[in-house]
Amino acid sequence: MNRRQFLTSAAIASLAAPTLLRGARAQQESPFKVKYYPVAAGMGSRDVTPAPDGSIWFCGQRNGTLGRLDPRDGSYKLTDLGKGAAPHGVIIGPDGAPWVTEGGQNAIARVDPTDHKVTLFKLPESAGYANLNTAVFDRNGVYWFTGQSGIYGRLDPKTSDMQVFKAPRGRGAYGMTVTPTGDVWYASLAGNHIAKIDLASGNATVVEPPTPNQGARRIWSDSKGRLWVSEWNSGNVSMHNPADGSWKAWKLPGDSPRTYSVYVDDKDKVWLTDFGANAIVRFDPVTEKFSSFPSDRPGANVRQMDGRPGEAWGGESGTNRLVVIQTVGPA
Repeated sequence: MNRRQFLTSAAIASLAAPTLLRGARAQQESPFKVKYYPVAAGMGSRDVTPAPDGSIWFCGQRNGTLGRLDPRDGSYKLTDLGKGAAPHGVIIGPDGAPWVTEGGQNAIARVDPTDHKVTLFKLPESAGYANLNTAVFDRNGVYWFTGQSGIYGRLDPKTSDMQVFKAPRGRGAYGMTVTPTGDVWYASLAGNHIAKIDLASGNATVVEPPTPNQGARRIWSDSKGRLWVSEWNSGNVSMHNPADGSWKAWKLPGDSPRTYSVYVDDKDKVWLTDFGANAIVRFDPVTEKFSSFPSDRPGANVRQMDGRPGEAWGGESGTNRLVVIQTVGPA
């Protein structure tokens, strides 16, 4: 196996135990525990996703790698995705493998979880540079993805067939989610809207949030099919219920919130990242209260979060660390 296929950090053997901290406000409000895991310097650790075996996959956008962290001891391994790689998002597919929106090579990458072999599915040349962003799998195992240049698309892993569609309002297609009933939605940052994709035709129907120029960046469905949207420009988290067409919005705490990402956990608690406050923020839709977990380092810039029962994970792209908040108390 050559270096381009599989890299192991030279620091793995000497890694210190992960840092365990408690956020100032979090300590008062709940017994949640915050842990930090250092990864390779300069890699720009960003979007994360948990794997069935307990490991965490994470993108190294600046060094063109996909990382795999073992939270038990803090060790990690890096897989080189290829020349010019700049991975953005990662999710686990029905096959148990991580699938990556690989913007540097204008391709979708699959990394085998056993031997770390990288398989690339290149976008057609007619699509141009997509600035690939986020993806989800639908209930039929089809992989849907967005590109900020103004496209979204689908890839059938069984046949390798790929189709790319032009977003109805041009550039901006960003975050993506799938609901419990199988509907696929995306958020458009530059287009200030969310949209539902017809899975048969590929057509997208725009839905307007009530806040003008809000900068809908990421989107995540809860267990009831309600859509939670992080609004970058407004500093809100908003909720759209497609069942009745209603919207609600809440401003994040602080003077100048910049709501980057959103993730809804297994208990329908909403996790957000706030670049303005340098913090992860938890929102309880029942009490409508926020809890803030500021980073212990400046400029953390936590990107897209993900998690599993009892754990909310994120990548501090500005500090080259992963962070997990363990919901060890009643949630």
